[in-house]
Amino acid sequence: MLGAVAHGDSKAAEELLPLVYEELRRLAACKLAQERPGQTLQATALVHEAWLRLVREEDRKWKDSQHFFCAAATAMRRILIDNARRKKSSKHGGDLQRVNLEDVAVAELLQPDELLALDDALAKLAAEDAEAARLVDLRCFAGLGHQEAAQLMGLTRREADGLWAYARAWLFEAMRKEFGANRDPPSP
Repeated sequence: MLGAVAHGDSKAAEELLPLVYEELRRLAACKLAQERPGQTLQATALVHEAWLRLVREEDRKWKDSQHFFCAAATAMRRILIDNARRKKSSKHGGDLQRVNLEDVAVAELLQPDELLALDDALAKLAAEDAEAARLVDLRCFAGLGHQEAAQLMGLTRREADGLWAYARAWLFEAMRKEFGANRDPPSP
């Protein structure tokens, strides 16, 4: 069915969506739960936007479900990055942030500039080690746990542990350069 959708079969796309919708919605909800309070993007909207991007892509040659969900994670990441850029623009309030006084004690999450720096570093990591970048995408942007991401990528727990340690160290160093040596970057 993925192959039929990849070749532009709209009927196959209509049949595929109900099969993957719940999993995509779960991934979106996990990712959005990690976002700052006041996020205007809802899980359903994130899934729909990701789905539209996936079926509109010119190069949608998904080999298997792993490849499809990796593409979905990447689409969700791009949507969140675009949303962060839009929020950071001066037209949309620039650095102003909505604060709900009831949620002031909520743990600090990534700021838009930190998210953009992570995206840049992740793009550079993907050029150097696509598998490591894919693992970060699945863990940080699709909301999968370590074991789930490892299974989806066909990695053993040990392989995933090593790849995760490498990716985190690589991203930490890349973001440290971005933020300067006097300030620790956020941890991916």
